[in-house]
Amino acid sequence: MGSQVGKLISIDFAIQFIGWIISAKFRTEKYFDLTGSLTFILLTYLSRNKTHQTLRQKIQCSCVFIWALRLGAFLFYRILKAGKDSRFDHMRNSPSRLFIPWMMQGLWVIITLLPTLYLNQKKVDKPLTQTDYIGWGMWLFGFLFEVIADQQKMTFKNNLNNKENFINTGLWKYSRHPNYFGEICLWLGLYISSSHMLVGYEKFIGILSPVFVTLLLSFLSGIPILERQAMKLFGNNPAYHTYRSRTPILIPFINFPRI
Repeated sequence: MGSQVGKLISIDFAIQFIGWIISAKFRTEKYFDLTGSLTFILLTYLSRNKTHQTLRQKIQCSCVFIWALRLGAFLFYRILKAGKDSRFDHMRNSPSRLFIPWMMQGLWVIITLLPTLYLNQKKVDKPLTQTDYIGWGMWLFGFLFEVIADQQKMTFKNNLNNKENFINTGLWKYSRHPNYFGEICLWLGLYISSSHMLVGYEKFIGILSPVFVTLLLSFLSGIPILERQAMKLFGNNPAYHTYRSRTPILIPFINFPRI
């Protein structure tokens, strides 16, 4: 099992390394998110039990496939329309700086997939339990939450009348980053659904998946960047400061005063 995961780690980082070379050569980040999504699909596919796949494994893999296809297509469409990703403005022309997000993406893929990779190696199955259904239910909730939030923001931004406004309607009325909340929920759900089959160290390593996603979005690549961008754009707008003070940064209805 360890050797199988090790091979997948090698494939994961090899893909990101090739992506970095292409990105540095052509000074583009247009294929960054798409590459990440396709890596999720490839590693999940390669980790499957080739002789027999249980219902639990099939559902787990399907959840990853659906999420990756949807998010990859959405982000690729968005960057093609926008022409660039502002996260890369200060590193697009620097190969050494570009190297960091590509390797971080490799780390994100493999850590996030750990529960699924461990589950797919199991050759002995157990009856489905409430844990499975709770996990799949949480995945569905998080997936729909993320999809709806993304669609609401895209619709808002496509309206030329909103060019200088910030979104505070729909799910964005209850969270400043509802799409990230959905993302965290769905990966927590997939950990829960797989946890019934994980044993020993697998449970402790597997929990890194939702924990890593939460920390990554909350403190590194997601929320901090978008919060700084929002302050630059709307910092002089009193309505934005009111929205910021009243609306939770991540979890709907739960506002942490210090954030």
